[in-house]
Amino acid sequence: MNEVGVGKAIAKSGIKREEIYITSKLWLQDYGYEAAKKGIDGSLKNLNVDYIDLYLLHQPYFDTIGAWKALEEAVAEGKIKSIGISNHTIGFLEKLLPHMNIKPAINQMECNPLFQQKELRKFMAPHDIKMQAWYPLGHGSKELFNNEILKSIAQKHGKSVSQIILRWHIEEGIIPIPKSTSPAHIKENFEIFDFKLDDDDMQKIRTIDTGVGSHNPDDLSFGETLLKNYKIHN
Repeated sequence: MNEVGVGKAIAKSGIKREEIYITSKLWLQDYGYEAAKKGIDGSLKNLNVDYIDLYLLHQPYFDTIGAWKALEEAVAEGKIKSIGISNHTIGFLEKLLPHMNIKPAINQMECNPLFQQKELRKFMAPHDIKMQAWYPLGHGSKELFNNEILKSIAQKHGKSVSQIILRWHIEEGIIPIPKSTSPAHIKENFEIFDFKLDDDDMQKIRTIDTGVGSHNPDDLSFGETLLKNYKIHN
Protein backbone atom coordinates (compact mmCIF):
# COMPACT_ATOMS: atom_id res chain seq x y z
CA MET A 1 0.00 0.00 0.00
CA ASN A 2 2.95 2.38 -0.40
CA GLU A 3 3.61 2.22 -4.13
CA VAL A 4 2.23 5.71 -4.83
CA GLY A 5 4.39 7.26 -2.10
CA VAL A 6 7.49 5.41 -3.27
CA GLY A 7 6.84 6.54 -6.83
CA LYS A 8 6.58 10.17 -5.75
CA ALA A 9 9.79 9.88 -3.75
CA ILE A 10 11.67 8.39 -6.70
CA ALA A 11 10.47 11.18 -9.00
CA LYS A 12 11.40 13.83 -6.41
CA SER A 13 14.84 12.34 -5.71
CA GLY A 14 16.38 13.31 -9.03
CA ILE A 15 18.25 9.99 -9.05
CA LYS A 16 18.35 8.16 -12.37
CA ARG A 17 15.83 5.31 -12.58
CA GLU A 18 18.51 2.76 -13.47
CA GLU A 19 20.35 3.60 -10.24
CA ILE A 20 17.36 2.65 -8.08
CA TYR A 21 16.34 -0.95 -7.41
CA ILE A 22 12.60 -1.26 -6.90
CA THR A 23 10.90 -4.30 -5.40
CA SER A 24 7.13 -4.57 -5.12
CA LYS A 25 4.57 -7.31 -4.61
CA LEU A 26 1.35 -8.61 -6.07
CA TRP A 27 -1.35 -8.75 -3.43
CA LEU A 28 -3.79 -11.65 -2.95
CA GLN A 29 -6.61 -9.56 -4.35
CA ASP A 30 -4.89 -9.74 -7.74
CA TYR A 31 -4.12 -13.45 -7.94
CA GLY A 32 -5.14 -15.43 -10.97
CA TYR A 33 -3.90 -14.82 -14.51
CA GLU A 34 -6.16 -11.98 -15.69
CA ALA A 35 -6.28 -10.25 -12.31
CA ALA A 36 -2.49 -10.45 -12.00
CA LYS A 37 -1.97 -8.78 -15.38
CA LYS A 38 -4.08 -5.86 -14.17
CA GLY A 39 -2.29 -5.87 -10.81
CA ILE A 40 1.12 -5.61 -12.46
CA ASP A 41 -0.04 -2.68 -14.61
CA GLY A 42 -1.52 -1.11 -11.48
CA SER A 43 1.85 -1.34 -9.70
CA LEU A 44 3.63 0.25 -12.65
CA LYS A 45 1.08 3.08 -12.69
CA ASN A 46 1.27 3.61 -8.93
CA LEU A 47 5.07 3.72 -9.00
CA ASN A 48 5.05 5.84 -12.17
CA VAL A 49 7.84 3.75 -13.73
CA ASP A 50 8.27 1.76 -16.95
CA TYR A 51 9.60 -1.35 -15.22
CA ILE A 52 10.01 -2.94 -11.78
CA ASP A 53 13.31 -4.61 -10.89
CA LEU A 54 11.86 -7.38 -8.71
CA TYR A 55 8.21 -8.35 -8.29
CA LEU A 56 6.98 -10.95 -5.82
CA LEU A 57 3.90 -13.02 -5.14
CA HIS A 58 3.22 -11.69 -1.66
CA GLN A 59 1.52 -14.81 -0.26
CA PRO A 60 1.26 -18.50 -1.27
CA TYR A 61 -2.55 -18.81 -1.28
CA PHE A 62 -5.24 -19.13 -3.98
CA ASP A 63 -4.37 -19.07 -7.70
CA THR A 64 -0.61 -18.63 -7.54
CA ILE A 65 -0.15 -20.65 -10.74
CA GLY A 66 -2.20 -18.19 -12.81
CA ALA A 67 -0.54 -15.23 -11.13
CA TRP A 68 2.93 -16.62 -11.82
CA LYS A 69 2.09 -17.07 -15.50
CA ALA A 70 1.21 -13.37 -15.65
CA LEU A 71 4.50 -12.47 -13.95
CA GLU A 72 6.45 -14.52 -16.48
CA GLU A 73 4.67 -12.76 -19.35
CA ALA A 74 5.48 -9.40 -17.77
CA VAL A 75 9.17 -10.36 -17.79
CA ALA A 76 8.94 -11.19 -21.50
CA GLU A 77 7.27 -7.82 -22.09
CA GLY A 78 10.00 -5.91 -20.22
CA LYS A 79 7.66 -4.73 -17.45
CA ILE A 80 9.56 -6.68 -14.79
CA LYS A 81 13.26 -7.62 -14.63
CA SER A 82 13.11 -10.41 -12.03
CA ILE A 83 10.29 -12.29 -10.31
CA GLY A 84 10.09 -14.06 -6.98
CA ILE A 85 7.87 -15.27 -4.20
CA SER A 86 7.26 -14.60 -0.54
CA ASN A 87 6.15 -16.81 2.36
CA HIS A 88 6.32 -20.00 0.28
CA THR A 89 7.16 -23.05 2.37
CA ILE A 90 8.35 -26.32 0.83
CA GLY A 91 4.79 -27.55 0.28
CA PHE A 92 3.78 -24.43 -1.62
CA LEU A 93 6.98 -24.55 -3.68
CA GLU A 94 6.34 -28.18 -4.62
CA LYS A 95 2.92 -27.11 -5.90
CA LEU A 96 4.21 -24.18 -7.93
CA LEU A 97 7.60 -25.29 -9.31
CA PRO A 98 6.21 -27.71 -11.97
CA HIS A 99 4.28 -24.80 -13.51
CA MET A 100 7.23 -22.41 -13.67
CA ASN A 101 9.18 -21.59 -16.81
CA ILE A 102 11.15 -18.99 -14.84
CA LYS A 103 12.37 -20.03 -11.38
CA PRO A 104 11.93 -17.45 -8.59
CA ALA A 105 14.98 -15.27 -8.02
CA ILE A 106 14.19 -15.18 -4.32
CA ASN A 107 11.80 -16.46 -1.67
CA GLN A 108 11.24 -13.77 0.92
CA MET A 109 10.72 -15.49 4.27
CA GLU A 110 10.95 -14.87 7.98
CA CYS A 111 14.53 -15.82 8.85
CA ASN A 112 16.98 -15.01 11.65
CA PRO A 113 19.40 -16.93 13.92
CA LEU A 114 16.51 -18.22 16.05
CA PHE A 115 14.58 -19.37 12.95
CA GLN A 116 17.18 -20.34 10.38
CA GLN A 117 14.96 -22.07 7.79
CA LYS A 118 17.57 -24.79 7.24
CA GLU A 119 15.29 -27.30 5.50
CA LEU A 120 13.72 -24.70 3.22
CA ARG A 121 17.11 -23.32 2.21
CA LYS A 122 18.32 -26.85 1.50
CA PHE A 123 15.24 -27.45 -0.68
CA MET A 124 15.70 -24.20 -2.63
CA ALA A 125 19.44 -24.56 -3.27
CA PRO A 126 19.23 -26.92 -6.31
CA HIS A 127 16.74 -24.50 -7.90
CA ASP A 128 19.06 -21.53 -7.25
CA ILE A 129 16.32 -19.72 -5.31
CA LYS A 130 17.87 -17.28 -2.86
CA MET A 131 16.51 -16.70 0.62
CA GLN A 132 15.63 -13.10 1.41
CA ALA A 133 14.90 -12.50 5.07
CA TRP A 134 12.13 -10.42 6.53
CA TYR A 135 12.44 -9.96 10.30
CA PRO A 136 16.21 -10.62 10.00
CA LEU A 137 16.57 -8.94 13.40
CA GLY A 138 13.61 -10.81 14.85
CA HIS A 139 11.58 -7.59 15.01
CA GLY A 140 13.73 -6.53 17.96
CA SER A 141 13.08 -9.78 19.85
CA LYS A 142 14.53 -9.68 23.38
CA GLU A 143 15.18 -13.42 23.14
CA LEU A 144 17.35 -12.79 20.09
CA PHE A 145 19.18 -9.68 21.26
CA ASN A 146 19.82 -11.03 24.76
CA ASN A 147 21.18 -14.33 23.49
CA GLU A 148 24.46 -14.97 25.30
CA ILE A 149 26.14 -16.61 22.29
CA LEU A 150 25.38 -13.63 20.05
CA LYS A 151 26.47 -11.19 22.76
CA SER A 152 29.79 -12.97 23.24
CA ILE A 153 30.46 -13.01 19.48
CA ALA A 154 29.59 -9.30 19.29
CA GLN A 155 32.07 -8.55 22.09
CA LYS A 156 34.75 -10.64 20.34
CA HIS A 157 34.43 -8.62 17.10
CA GLY A 158 33.76 -5.23 18.69
CA LYS A 159 30.37 -5.07 16.98
CA SER A 160 26.74 -4.79 18.09
CA VAL A 161 24.48 -7.84 18.31
CA SER A 162 22.43 -6.55 15.36
CA GLN A 163 25.60 -6.32 13.25
CA ILE A 164 26.51 -9.90 14.16
CA ILE A 165 23.01 -11.07 13.18
CA LEU A 166 23.12 -9.28 9.83
CA ARG A 167 26.65 -10.55 9.15
CA TRP A 168 25.44 -14.08 9.91
CA HIS A 169 22.83 -13.69 7.15
CA ILE A 170 25.50 -12.58 4.69
CA GLU A 171 27.80 -15.48 5.62
CA GLU A 172 24.91 -17.93 5.14
CA GLY A 173 24.09 -16.51 1.70
CA ILE A 174 20.82 -14.98 2.92
CA ILE A 175 19.76 -11.49 1.82
CA PRO A 176 18.65 -9.53 4.91
CA ILE A 177 16.26 -6.58 4.63
CA PRO A 178 16.27 -4.92 8.07
CA LYS A 179 13.66 -2.27 8.73
CA SER A 180 14.54 0.91 10.57
CA THR A 181 13.47 4.55 10.72
CA SER A 182 16.53 5.57 12.76
CA PRO A 183 19.40 7.08 10.73
CA ALA A 184 21.86 5.80 13.35
CA HIS A 185 20.53 2.25 13.11
CA ILE A 186 20.45 2.36 9.30
CA LYS A 187 24.12 3.48 9.29
CA GLU A 188 25.01 0.71 11.74
CA ASN A 189 23.22 -1.88 9.59
CA PHE A 190 25.47 -1.00 6.66
CA GLU A 191 28.67 -1.35 8.69
CA ILE A 192 28.92 -5.14 8.45
CA PHE A 193 31.34 -5.52 5.55
CA ASP A 194 34.58 -4.80 7.43
CA PHE A 195 34.68 -8.10 9.33
CA LYS A 196 33.80 -11.79 8.95
CA LEU A 197 32.49 -14.45 11.28
CA ASP A 198 34.82 -17.43 11.61
CA ASP A 199 33.83 -21.10 11.53
CA ASP A 200 33.56 -21.25 15.32
CA ASP A 201 31.20 -18.26 15.34
CA MET A 202 29.03 -19.82 12.66
CA GLN A 203 28.86 -23.19 14.40
CA LYS A 204 27.82 -21.55 17.66
CA ILE A 205 25.08 -19.53 15.95
CA ARG A 206 23.74 -22.64 14.23
CA THR A 207 23.09 -24.19 17.67
CA ILE A 208 20.59 -21.50 18.71
CA ASP A 209 18.09 -22.30 15.94
CA THR A 210 14.66 -23.06 17.47
CA GLY A 211 13.00 -23.95 14.16
CA VAL A 212 10.00 -21.84 15.17
CA GLY A 213 9.03 -18.45 13.72
CA SER A 214 6.40 -15.86 14.56
CA HIS A 215 4.28 -16.80 11.53
CA ASN A 216 3.18 -20.11 10.00
CA PRO A 217 2.39 -19.71 6.28
CA ASP A 218 1.10 -23.29 6.13
CA ASP A 219 -2.03 -22.18 8.03
CA LEU A 220 -4.36 -21.95 5.01
CA SER A 221 -6.95 -19.92 6.92
CA PHE A 222 -4.46 -17.06 7.01
CA GLY A 223 -5.04 -16.36 3.31
CA GLU A 224 -8.77 -15.81 3.85
CA THR A 225 -8.05 -13.59 6.86
CA LEU A 226 -5.62 -11.43 4.89
CA LEU A 227 -7.95 -11.09 1.92
CA LYS A 228 -10.83 -10.11 4.19
CA ASN A 229 -8.91 -7.49 6.15
CA TYR A 230 -6.68 -5.89 3.51
CA LYS A 231 -8.13 -4.41 0.35
CA ILE A 232 -5.63 -2.42 -1.68
CA HIS A 233 -8.21 -1.36 -4.26
CA ASN A 234 -11.94 -1.62 -4.92
